[in-house]
Amino acid sequence: MKKTSLIGGIKENIPSGLVVFLVALPLCLGIALASGAPPLSGIISGIVGGLVVGTMSNSNISVSGPAAGLTAIVLTAITDLGAFELFLCAGIIAGLIQLVLGFVRAGSISNYFPNNVIEGMLAAIGIIIILKQIPHALGFDKDYEGHESIFDNGLNFGYFAELFGAIHPGAIVITLISVAVLIAWDKIHVLKRMKLLPGALVAVIISILLNQLFKMSGSSLAIETQHLVSLPIPKTFDDFKNLITTPDFNGFTNPKVWIVGATIAIVASIETLLCIEASDRLDRQRRITDTNLELKAQGIGNLISSFIGGLPMTSVVVRSSANANAGATSKISSIIHGVFLLICVLSIPVILNLIPLATLAAVLILVGYKLAKPATFKHFWHLGKFQFIPFVATVVAVVATDLLKGVGIGLAISVFYILQGNMKRAYYLSRERLDNADGINIKLAEEVSFLNKAAIKKTLKNIKPNSTVIIDARNTSYIATDVLEMIQDFANIRAKEQDINVELLGFKTSYRDYERSEDSHILVTHNRAM
Repeated sequence: MKKTSLIGGIKENIPSGLVVFLVALPLCLGIALASGAPPLSGIISGIVGGLVVGTMSNSNISVSGPAAGLTAIVLTAITDLGAFELFLCAGIIAGLIQLVLGFVRAGSISNYFPNNVIEGMLAAIGIIIILKQIPHALGFDKDYEGHESIFDNGLNFGYFAELFGAIHPGAIVITLISVAVLIAWDKIHVLKRMKLLPGALVAVIISILLNQLFKMSGSSLAIETQHLVSLPIPKTFDDFKNLITTPDFNGFTNPKVWIVGATIAIVASIETLLCIEASDRLDRQRRITDTNLELKAQGIGNLISSFIGGLPMTSVVVRSSANANAGATSKISSIIHGVFLLICVLSIPVILNLIPLATLAAVLILVGYKLAKPATFKHFWHLGKFQFIPFVATVVAVVATDLLKGVGIGLAISVFYILQGNMKRAYYLSRERLDNADGINIKLAEEVSFLNKAAIKKTLKNIKPNSTVIIDARNTSYIATDVLEMIQDFANIRAKEQDINVELLGFKTSYRDYERSEDSHILVTHNRAM
């Protein structure tokens, strides 16, 4: 397989790097907005994700930056801690934990989380993003100025009255036009082929021009400064230095900061590993990413980002898929996108400050819709209750409580159904055959654990006297000791007393080392005289 060096393939990866930059710019601003953080913090995270993580990671397709999946955690944490500077300490802790996870080779951790819980978490995040962006889409931005929101003090119905009493018509017009542009760019074939001009960027440009037109004509639809992006505009060298927000290191003495840091580390790591798996499938050369190295890269990226005032980051599906679709061949594309972001924030903040918050809300509402689209609910519905109930429970729990509690509830329900299904699949037997004295065939599953003991015990208890029973373990690689002893007792004691003919097939003398061939002979057989 052809290897691509860091400095190789620059020419062919500049177009894809530009596309990712154009997709990432409004998302970085919008995610910072949704997180209740300074707008610049999202761009800083994108810059570090491109330059640092892009350099260290060996993933050729994935792109890192601020993630929509972390917005609920970040928003809640900043509100609870009371200061963004304290939150940055949690980002540092998250980075250190990710480094440790990388060194202990925890890259396979995502394999142990049920897909329905992960999908439920993402769908819930999508719903939360939509709910949080509705005020900005309507031109009502008091939520981030300390006023109560729909999430405060239970279901706050008074919030709706305040919301609909402060609607800005211009913001609604901008939102509707932005949504129309984004949908058109995603659905119309001719527009989809314009890879160098993403729909999000077109929506931003149109919204800026439209708002400037409203202002020039003196229209009441004009959106004022308080409803626009607000980035610092550096004019002197000291202003450039002041762009960087440093952590308040007193936060390390606050237990809440450590809890937030651990939560971010776990969620960000899982989201990153899931994205890496998806990115490897998008790679035309089917190269495999070292997930442990990826965790280390993400850890260092989060450390640096938090030290200079950036949001926590993950590998992001939206940007990674845009990167692959634009023809990226190596990780240099991700690095180029980081360079473009850095140049942008240093050279054109005046232009960025013309972007209406309503446009970014429109971008994020569609991102939220893609995370929580009805097709996802329909998919799990068709999979049956074992998949659908944990999925919906996770969605409801995350929206109603918080991400950590919600995922915990969803995981507990999912494990319950897994255990229930595992107990039912211990063996293959039709219940009607228990009354059939001519012959009962019990075929054990590949693995029989202590969780299956109750089901097997009940089945053996219901076998009638004078029956013929075959217990087949030829395809079984493991049987728990207590289950094995129960079968032995049935064959050697109860079967003799009740004149039951028992034939045991494929049992081994020991299941401690069940792969050794010398152990694979019949355990015991009791035959009734015919």
